[in-house]
Amino acid sequence: MPVPPALRALLETRDQQRCVYCLTTEENCGLRMHVDHIIPEAVDGPTTAENTCLVCFSCNVAKAAQQSAVDPVSGARVPLFHPVQQRWRDHFVWSADKTRIIGVTARGRATVEALHMNNPTVERARRRWVAAGWHPPTD
Repeated sequence: MPVPPALRALLETRDQQRCVYCLTTEENCGLRMHVDHIIPEAVDGPTTAENTCLVCFSCNVAKAAQQSAVDPVSGARVPLFHPVQQRWRDHFVWSADKTRIIGVTARGRATVEALHMNNPTVERARRRWVAAGWHPPTD
């Protein structure tokens, strides 16, 4: 189902034109953010503000239709981070050099792994963004 323009505009404002998972901005990645269904359309997830969010290409491709993943610490399958219902800072922190996302909860760790949020390409890009003062977001 196509995303209505009014919903896209709402998401762009709410999500601050950045990926809700890795916090990459449109300006840094140079691509328009995708609209992700948190509960996928394939399992009847609705196209509503409560079930959609902005994501970068990398996180969107890795997430696909996943709703859960294995926590690498406990080995338990847990739900992925829910960006509309949960706060990013409760589940993730930045590494000291600000190039890696560290999951601090089971959901955070599982999400980092499932979405490949620290892949080498994005880490190299983050290093440049940090050097330029464009990363990480301050809020």
